[in-house]
Amino acid sequence: MSEAPPTTPFDMGAGRLEAFSDAVMAVIITLLAFELEPPTAVSRAAIREALPGLFIYVLSFLFIAIYWNNHHHLLRATDRISAATMWANMLLLFCLSLIPVSAEWMRSAARDDLDPRGPAAFFGIVGLAAALSYTWLVRALIRANGRDSGLARAIHTDVKGYASLGLYAAGVALAGLSAGLSYVCYAAVSVMWLIPDRRLTHTHDDGSDRQP
Repeated sequence: MSEAPPTTPFDMGAGRLEAFSDAVMAVIITLLAFELEPPTAVSRAAIREALPGLFIYVLSFLFIAIYWNNHHHLLRATDRISAATMWANMLLLFCLSLIPVSAEWMRSAARDDLDPRGPAAFFGIVGLAAALSYTWLVRALIRANGRDSGLARAIHTDVKGYASLGLYAAGVALAGLSAGLSYVCYAAVSVMWLIPDRRLTHTHDDGSDRQP
């Protein structure tokens, strides 16, 4: 049985929301690149000293790139948005905007030989907040498009999403013991999401999403 049409006003189409989000994520990636520092000399020792900063950059870049990729597929599978959708999207962008700050803190700790556990925990908190806001965005879009929509049928269960929340929470908890264990948890999330959400790409393929 189809659910009743929503009684709250909705904006048709998500083109402006996607364009704005793309611009913000592009700026965030640019800020990350500006913070990347080259080796101080042409030597193996200098290169080894620069490797932690490079690792942090790659991890942070993947974090943003994965969100951009899945955010793109999510909005392309959407027919209409609501006010809750827009606020959830803004919260997601706010969380992502903290990534350059978190990355710089981790890089400073590695460069100055400081305790890395605090920066590692903060990165996990930012990641957990971003994952929660993305979950809210998905649920808001499902409410806006209806439980019988192609988006709702595609999402259905969100095992990878819940696994991400668990890994970020574990990374924050483990930061008190070892920053390295936290980074393993965060890297596992990135590896898990390197392939875009196939449920949403299949929604595109069957023609149930809006056209670009």
